[in-house]
Amino acid sequence: MHGQDSFPTTHTGSLPRPEGLMRMMFAAQEGVPVEPAALAAAVDEAVALMVERQVAAGIAIVNDGEMSKPSYATYIKDRLEGFGGESGSYTFRDLDDFPGTKAKMFADTGRSKRRAPACNGPISVRDMEAPRIDSERLVRLADGRPTFMSAVSPGTTSLFFANTHYPSHEAYLFAIADALAHEYETIADAGITLQIDCPDLAMGRHVQYAGLDLAGFRKAIALHIEALNHAVRNIPAERLRMHLCWGNYPGPHHCDVPLADIIDLVWTAKPATILFEAANPRHAHEHALFESVRIPEGKILAPGLIEPQSTYIEHPELIAQRIGRYADLVGRDRVIGGVDCGFSIHVGSGGLDPEVVWAKLAALAEGAAIATARYWR
Repeated sequence: MHGQDSFPTTHTGSLPRPEGLMRMMFAAQEGVPVEPAALAAAVDEAVALMVERQVAAGIAIVNDGEMSKPSYATYIKDRLEGFGGESGSYTFRDLDDFPGTKAKMFADTGRSKRRAPACNGPISVRDMEAPRIDSERLVRLADGRPTFMSAVSPGTTSLFFANTHYPSHEAYLFAIADALAHEYETIADAGITLQIDCPDLAMGRHVQYAGLDLAGFRKAIALHIEALNHAVRNIPAERLRMHLCWGNYPGPHHCDVPLADIIDLVWTAKPATILFEAANPRHAHEHALFESVRIPEGKILAPGLIEPQSTYIEHPELIAQRIGRYADLVGRDRVIGGVDCGFSIHVGSGGLDPEVVWAKLAALAEGAAIATARYWR
């Protein structure tokens, strides 16, 4: 239960980075010397702007826009030891069916500059301070507002960074989980709701585990969830949220695993709040699943109500209708208005004009207000 007399609004994490910050982060990723103080100042300025714009748009639960991170997942290579091997390649089963779309997607600036070296040594925490700096900055700039901060899951880390060191995938997963616990607990201890990004639990079906049948995939992600729960064992469930994702990329997505095939496993993850794609054309129909699937006690749904890939600005009435569908099925106090995925998951990725992003978030808040008037007033 979210404990409010309205439908809160939030989003998934990444927001469009200012041009100056993008240039500095590209340079840093390419090995060009960047003055640390100048980069820190640029991140501070960008986070202040992101919080200001989220508040102006009417978003209730705000974050730092992931301004300090080059990517929602690959940032972790700079915070943990053990990643120095050769980068691998990814198989996207849906893109393999459409080579033209695949070529266009991987030409995207953000994805082409993404770096994911393999694990080639023992994993441990390298940078103890980065999560603390991020957390203290957000708390200071949010000025008492509800906040969240995203962090990569153990399973998603294993998806992006191939294992060439540990004797088994399970050993690798739990080594990652043990190392990530520091970041997770630092965020939670700052009073910020920790969001764990888990595309491995859905996108992993047609990427990391494309060669498995459904039973094999379910067994694999059950292990991923076990590792996740191990990593957050010291954090209360109500201080956790989890983002379930099929991949925020402009592909056909016809190989996406149905939510119905994994929802029972999703419930076993500790986080109380589940964010998931529910607005895009491949998953917008899945609200009907909750006509027959009962939401467990203590769980809250944060369905995506707007798309981060589409330049269309969703009509607030459509957003209100989408909220209503879930409220009618699971109860008004178990629904938070969300976004399908991040708007710029890698530095330089995302094809939307930043002003369209803010207009879409404002429409989300307006739609939630319409729904609130119908369900609480």
